[in-house]
Amino acid sequence: MESYTVQPAKAIMGEISVPGDKSISHRSIMFGSLARGTTIVRGFLRGEDNMATLAAFRSMGVEIADDGETLTIAGRGLHGLREPEDVIDCGNSGTSMRLLTGLLAGQRFFSVLTGDKYLRKRPMKRVISPLREMGAVIHGRDGGEKAPLAIVGGRLAGISYLSPVASAQVKSAILLAGIYSDGETTVTEPHRSRDHSERMLAHFGAHIRVTDTGAVISGGCEMEGREILVPGDISSAAFFLVAALIVPGSELLIKGVGVNPTRTGIIDILTAMGGDIQLLNQRACSGEPVADLLVRSSSLKGIEISGDLVPRAIDEFPVVAIAAALAEGVTTVRDAGELRVKETDRIAATAANLRAAGVRVEETGDGMIITGRGTLDGCVVDSRGDHRIAMAMLVGGLAASSPTTVSDTGCIATSFPRFLPLLQEVAR
Repeated sequence: MESYTVQPAKAIMGEISVPGDKSISHRSIMFGSLARGTTIVRGFLRGEDNMATLAAFRSMGVEIADDGETLTIAGRGLHGLREPEDVIDCGNSGTSMRLLTGLLAGQRFFSVLTGDKYLRKRPMKRVISPLREMGAVIHGRDGGEKAPLAIVGGRLAGISYLSPVASAQVKSAILLAGIYSDGETTVTEPHRSRDHSERMLAHFGAHIRVTDTGAVISGGCEMEGREILVPGDISSAAFFLVAALIVPGSELLIKGVGVNPTRTGIIDILTAMGGDIQLLNQRACSGEPVADLLVRSSSLKGIEISGDLVPRAIDEFPVVAIAAALAEGVTTVRDAGELRVKETDRIAATAANLRAAGVRVEETGDGMIITGRGTLDGCVVDSRGDHRIAMAMLVGGLAASSPTTVSDTGCIATSFPRFLPLLQEVAR
C-alpha cells in the first residue's frame, strides 16, 4: 500500500494548470460515442475513472484514437453500439457505472457492469428505481441496490421523475435513458445539481430543455459529432485553492478552470470564509464557462454551509473541512448526507482524520461541526481508499506543525494522477 509524507510549507507560489474536468471528460466519451460522425476531445483527463469509461465504449465497438493529447472518437450513432463480449469493469468510477446503467437500459442487448470493492458497496438503487419505472430490466445484488448489475436492454417509456436527491449522476442516467425512450422524459430535483450533461447534450444537438428545477429530453433525436475542449477541473483546483489560502505568504494562479455555476460552490464557500479568490480572464469553451483563478493566503472564519450550496460543492467537502479546521471559529455543515455514500463515508473519514490532527470535530447524521484552530498536528492518517480524502489530508499537512503521512495514496490516480508532483512544484 502506497503512502506519502508531506512537510509543512512556508508558502504556496506559482502558476499552474490542473487536469481536465473529470465529469466533462466522462461525458465527452459517452456523448461522442452516441453521436454520428467524429468528435475531437482536447484536455481529456486520463485518470483511472475516465479511462474506465473509455475502455467501456471501446468494448462496445467504438473506435477511439488517443495520441496522448487528443481523443478522436468515431461516433456510432444512437443505435450503433454492440453487445460487449465481457463484463464491463467500471473500476472505482461511480459516474461510469451510474451513467452507463441509464444508457445500457435502452440498448437492444445484454450487459453486465461491475467495479472494484469500493464501487460494489455504493448504492445503485437511486438510479435503478427510476429506470425500472421507464421499463428497464436490471438485476443486481441486494435487490438491485449493489453491483454487479445485469442489464437486459430494451424499449423504454418516458417518465416524469421527481428525484429525492440532487444528484447529477441520477439525473444524467435518466436523461441518457430518455434519449432511447418514447416521448419526453422529465427530471426534477430538490436542488439544482451540476448540469454538464445538459450543456453537452445541447452542444451535440439533442432535443433537451433546461428548467429551473431540472431538465426535459425528447427521445429518438440523433446527435452530431463535435469538438470538445475540456476545462480544468474545479474539484482538482479546490485542493490548491485551499492550500494557498491556509499557508501564509501564498499567491497562486490556476489557469483555465471550469467555473460552471453548478460547480462553483467551493468558491462561494471559501470567499464566504474570507478567502481572497479572484476570477480573471473569464470566457467560454464548448458551452462551459472558464476562468483563471488567482488565490492569496487569507485569514479564514467559520461559517454555516447548508441548503442548495451543498450539491454545488459536494465533491469538495473533504478539503473544505481542512479550511474549516484552520479557520477562526466554528464551521457547521448540514444537508450533506450524500457524503455518507461516496467512495467511502466521507463524513466519518474526514472527522476521524481531523481528530488525528488535533481538531475538535462532531459528526452529525448529515454533516459535521468543526471547531477551527491555528494549526494542525502532524499525524499519520488513512485515506480509506478515497482519493479526495487522501488529497485533502495532504493539503492539511502543508499547514501542520510537523510532517503528515497519508496511507493508501494510490487512489489519487483515479482523478488526479499528477497531484503529488504539482504539490511539490508549488510548495516552498
